[in-house]
Amino acid sequence: MGLKSLLLNWSVAFAMSCSTALAVGPDPILLWPNGAPGAVGNEESDKPSIRIYSPPAEKSNGASVVICPGGAYAILAYDHEGSQVAQWLNEHGVTGIVLQYRLGPQYKHPAPLSDAQRAIRYVRANATALKLSPNRIGVMGFSAGGHLASTVSTHFDAGQADAPDSIDRVSCRPDFSVLCYPVISLADDFAHKGSGNNLLGPNAEAALWENLSNQTQVNKQTPPAFLVHTNEDKGVRVENALSYYSALVKHDVPAELHVFQNGPHGVGLADGEPGVGRWPEAMIAWMKTNGLLFGGQRREVSGSVTLNGQPLKWGSITIEPENSNAPIAWAMINGGNYSIPAFRGAAVGNNRVTVRNLGGLDPRPSIEKAEIVSRSGIVLSIVDEGSNTFNLNLEVKPQ
Repeated sequence: MGLKSLLLNWSVAFAMSCSTALAVGPDPILLWPNGAPGAVGNEESDKPSIRIYSPPAEKSNGASVVICPGGAYAILAYDHEGSQVAQWLNEHGVTGIVLQYRLGPQYKHPAPLSDAQRAIRYVRANATALKLSPNRIGVMGFSAGGHLASTVSTHFDAGQADAPDSIDRVSCRPDFSVLCYPVISLADDFAHKGSGNNLLGPNAEAALWENLSNQTQVNKQTPPAFLVHTNEDKGVRVENALSYYSALVKHDVPAELHVFQNGPHGVGLADGEPGVGRWPEAMIAWMKTNGLLFGGQRREVSGSVTLNGQPLKWGSITIEPENSNAPIAWAMINGGNYSIPAFRGAAVGNNRVTVRNLGGLDPRPSIEKAEIVSRSGIVLSIVDEGSNTFNLNLEVKPQ
């Protein structure tokens, strides 16, 4: 068999596998039951939809993520960047919602963006019925799906209050985004030209290419983001993730970036890979740290720590909630004092405290002197209203 025939057979098999993947899993929900705006036909590809993968009720924490599979705006890698990811999110109590959005060459911008915006509106408008939180709805995208996820994160609106369709009355702004080896720029020298051509066509105006280079559209209202990429990725260069992260930092938007050395383009969950395969665990940790896995509140905490009657010169305090989904608060102790701002503060409710003594400051902290002076022996009750100031007086007897 010649190379040309082999490639042709592989392409046909790949297309059949994508088609088959779309037929499995939860039933699709049409985003526009009476026809999507701008639809040019009546095939499945003309009908954007979502499939909702829900965790067991006893495990659900109310968070949800709209997932945009990649495929250069030409196909959807629905399995390893869609349904597999949704099922993995279910393991962590998060509802995964896989989006089937419209693709080129039949559909150009703004059709994919309209589909992603509608998916977020649908989840928010139906949050009560779906038993989800309306303010913990994220968007997640891989490759070109990452471009779509970053586009809806930088091109959003609050909804139209007087719209006849109740779904159109709510905001399409995601509360957070997860961008996996994302296409970000369409105009720079590191842009992914294939995705740009499929989305816009080669004759689109320069202003549109720039407008959809999403690092240029970040502002203070852009939702917090978690980004992962690899240095080895030559399909979509790592500069895409770097440029978006830099823009988030510039505008003081909370963000976390992981760049791994190894891993080609399109790794998905990268199960078993010793480097980039750790990104899913890091993402869940990021969600927990940002309070996205629980529906409670977090508050500013401050106070002092003395050890055997003297201010603890140098150490740390960890405040860990009883609810395993709630965020852990942490701060350094310097000169006996500590302070944790509300945005990374302690969860309202009962929390256990661990204090670590990292040694004196004369002339510098010494790791040899490090010791845990209190491990979960103290319980703090963090209140929703009022002061959360705690002065801890610890005594440690010599061994």
